[in-house]
Amino acid sequence: MCGIVGAVAQRDVQGILLEGLHRLEYRGYDSAGMAILTPNGTVQRQREVGKVSALADLIEASPIKGHSGIAHTRWATHGRPSVLNAHPHMSGDRLAVVHNGIIENFQPLREELANEGYDFTSETDTEVVAHLIERCYRQTGDFVAAVKKALTQIHGAYALAVMHADEPGRLVVTREGSPLVIGVGIGENFIASDQLALLSVTDRFIFLEEGDVAEITQDEIRIWDRDDTLVERPVSRYEHGVDAVDKGEYRHFMLKEIHEQPRVIKATLEGRLTDSRVLEQALGTDAGALLENVRHVQIVACGTSYHAGMVARYWIEELAGIPCSVEVASEYRYRKHVVQPDTLFLTISQSGETADTLAALRMAKKDGFLAALAICNVPGSSLVRESDLVVMTQAGPEIGVASTKAFTTQLIALMLFTVALARHHGLPAELEADIVRELRMLPGKVQDVLSLDGSIETMARHFVEKSHSLFLGRGSLYPVAMEGALKLKEISYIHAEAYPAGELKHGPLALVDSEMPVITVAPNNELLDKLKSNLQEVRARGGELFVFTDQHASLHEEEGVHVMSLPEVHNLLAPILYTVPLQLLSYHVAVLKGTDVDQPRNLAKSVTVE
Repeated sequence: MCGIVGAVAQRDVQGILLEGLHRLEYRGYDSAGMAILTPNGTVQRQREVGKVSALADLIEASPIKGHSGIAHTRWATHGRPSVLNAHPHMSGDRLAVVHNGIIENFQPLREELANEGYDFTSETDTEVVAHLIERCYRQTGDFVAAVKKALTQIHGAYALAVMHADEPGRLVVTREGSPLVIGVGIGENFIASDQLALLSVTDRFIFLEEGDVAEITQDEIRIWDRDDTLVERPVSRYEHGVDAVDKGEYRHFMLKEIHEQPRVIKATLEGRLTDSRVLEQALGTDAGALLENVRHVQIVACGTSYHAGMVARYWIEELAGIPCSVEVASEYRYRKHVVQPDTLFLTISQSGETADTLAALRMAKKDGFLAALAICNVPGSSLVRESDLVVMTQAGPEIGVASTKAFTTQLIALMLFTVALARHHGLPAELEADIVRELRMLPGKVQDVLSLDGSIETMARHFVEKSHSLFLGRGSLYPVAMEGALKLKEISYIHAEAYPAGELKHGPLALVDSEMPVITVAPNNELLDKLKSNLQEVRARGGELFVFTDQHASLHEEEGVHVMSLPEVHNLLAPILYTVPLQLLSYHVAVLKGTDVDQPRNLAKSVTVE
């Protein structure tokens, strides 16, 4: 969602802040701004609606010099996108604040502060925080104490960075329900909502815990926990190369990330397989004893991660023979639910900061689950730190809003978990060895699918003038159809629905005509013959078919039927392989339609508020 960058340095920070904002553009935003404390002791602020480049043009015309500052990209929650609603927000001309998240009780606080004479110029909840901290600063005369006092009066999810003209060379930051990291330098320190924003200046980071308050100067970082105890947090080194956040030879980040999948799938498998077994220690040193006692799995996730969980349900019930439930986190956390004995709570999130998934995990800790396992891509994230067991994906930074390599590596991690679990519930050693062998071959097969890029681009031309589409799949390929539909609607803005193919006659068939392309994933499995019958129903109604199928499936091109043959793959791993051509199809349709592929309208990369 929104993005925060801040710096306290021995040099001018304007360029550092702008570069950080550029690196955060993938998160989604509608306006940007920065505030810098100048050498003459005044806070200068510039804000602009639209892209960071518009703010950069504004600052190039009127540069701001200074050694400390904060900056922000905003994704509108309270108030429309406008200069007045853009961050940073100020109280008077001395105190500036940037904020990610939502202040739930901002309205009564706003009325209270307005009655005391504080002037509001925006529609945002953040401006309340600025005035509240300024009021507490007047009462205490201590910058850190003022922030701490203000926090006792606000409710919600937030990451905050505050600067004051009376406190040169000092930032105070805090987090509660929204991520914030400190970048550690030499004679300079930084803060950001995402470590990617700071890779041009440091590769060492401190991840703040929930409720932490930190004071940042050039030479010192002091952190207090939610009990107001001075604490030390570990410094972690960033594990990926800086080039991971550059497009390189590719036109878009999304295309680069699609083509990175053979490498990141291999990386996610590395160190977790022997010749014939999955190393369950990859889940944690005590994983074996815990998995022995699991009798039910509850998966909770959002968006693309939810689709990964739906695939995993088929795997878990087939291989481990134990029941698995999958639910969208935003629904799970707001309903009454019954926890079965010995249930493992499994969360999936690319960022590890997804608000609804985190809230569901925290709820689960009070509900008597056996343990919590996280599938995640960010080592220092809240989800990872708060779970008992973790399987890290090795996707590296994913910049495109539409998830690609994060999804396939989530599926790899879920298969590793499933096999480890199933071994304790009767999985034959021969089948495990077979799965391991096929997993090792998978990166090469994904590379073979990527070689079909040109043919898929040609196929995409059939979609440019369409307004609707239907995706079909059966069994574990149904969630893949759902993911394909999500990708197409996310980046091309074509309305897309996904259905189990067997449900055609229960309603969706009424939509099929010559203007409704029907995309089908059809591996050569036990459901293929039934799926062929479903496809005949589509052709009988004049629907145009686009079929991704196994090279041995005996499906052939004919009028109104476009067939893309994929490499043969083990049935269990078909969901991973068949995802890739759907990603390419969506990408090429979006390019042909001229949409903003990496930053589609109205969407954000990390949903860190409800």
